[in-house]
Amino acid sequence: MDELRKEYDVLIVGGGVVGTALLYSISKYTNIKNVGLIEKYSGFGLVNTASTKNSQTLHFGDIETNYTLEKAASVKQMADMVMNYLEREKLGEGPNRIFSKYSKMVLAVGKVQVEELRKRYISFSKLFPKLTLIEKEEIGKLEPRVLEGRDPDQELVALVTEDGYTVDFKRLSQSFADSAGRLNPEASILTETKLLKISKDGERYIVKTNKGVTSASVVAITAGGHSLMIAQSLGYGKNYSVLSMAGSFYTAPKVLNGKVYTIQVAKLPFAAIHGDPEVHNENITRFGPTAKPIFQLERHNMSTFTEYWKTFGFGIKPILSLINIIFDKVLFVYVFKNFLYDLPFIGKRLFIKEIRNIVPGIKLSELTFIKGLGGTRPQVVNNTTRKLEMGEAKLTGDRILFNITPSPGASTCLGNAYSDTGLIVEFLGGEFKFDKAAFEKDLI
Repeated sequence: MDELRKEYDVLIVGGGVVGTALLYSISKYTNIKNVGLIEKYSGFGLVNTASTKNSQTLHFGDIETNYTLEKAASVKQMADMVMNYLEREKLGEGPNRIFSKYSKMVLAVGKVQVEELRKRYISFSKLFPKLTLIEKEEIGKLEPRVLEGRDPDQELVALVTEDGYTVDFKRLSQSFADSAGRLNPEASILTETKLLKISKDGERYIVKTNKGVTSASVVAITAGGHSLMIAQSLGYGKNYSVLSMAGSFYTAPKVLNGKVYTIQVAKLPFAAIHGDPEVHNENITRFGPTAKPIFQLERHNMSTFTEYWKTFGFGIKPILSLINIIFDKVLFVYVFKNFLYDLPFIGKRLFIKEIRNIVPGIKLSELTFIKGLGGTRPQVVNNTTRKLEMGEAKLTGDRILFNITPSPGASTCLGNAYSDTGLIVEFLGGEFKFDKAAFEKDLI
């Protein structure tokens, strides 16, 4: 797309949905022209942003039952930005559409869950006015196979909304990059350009890549788990480690009409098992994700094994943190079960028990484990508290910022872009301006 320039005002490292959203925000809502983005792969959104690496869901916080009301309000505001962009650009139309809409619900099974969900609806319905509480009969009308084969005496209730966005975040990344290029023809957007080393020299950062050396006044690192590795090379985030959690999926012929989520465990930063229509094929239902720790920063990429251990660290503190986390009773049982779900033969037979909470009558023959489907979420470990940090992590340094984005990083990409754009303009100062009012008018 361009050649590497000798210098930039702003350089973004990482071309997933977070990095490209930031590039779009800078290109449309600031007067910064000399901005660049480098991505090590041949295209945008090829790691955890790809539809084969995540559950393709735009998370608003309405059916994610491990969110507090405060967390849901924050996530909703940022997910609304993505929704507004998708709708405004009409990206749900045509053969290359980026999103599809389905109904979505969170299903409570059994007396305890039913009571919890009814209570939750009282407070969450004010934040989500389109959210409706429905009983068993209405659930059956929307999702017949949720009732088929179920014990008629089993208590059941659901929260449902029509705003179930299934998004191809890889295509969204490309859309952001394309829009940025049109808005700012001076933007330098490079693929197959890998960061090799970054160092500080006075007021500028020296960035060595496989295509040469450049410098930048301000740098934004949006490279998932790699962001922490890069931060630590500059002396930031030394008290953190990354625990890479890999998610896998099973698929079945269409057994659900929309998205059906189950109640999540508040203590866990991982999504509960749910069923989703494939973003580009509604005749396939995807179930998952499973979650297990792996020793790579990227799933199915053994070249990131060494990088993972550089990021995790070999000191006593990260080891003690890992022991404290893994041997937490709730998390230990969860990880052990999820490890089994990925095993040949036995995994499918164990996992179907989870799916039958959603589709009681699903047959073993309908279920297929898809190899190569599923990505990695970089869960941040705080080695001071020896606990997992819930949600995204951001580190800020001297004219540099680092985004480490586990789920729901894609859903909050424009929210991150909004805050990061403001921060970058502050870093640069002088004649550079961020038109927050225009951003808010368009997207909030």
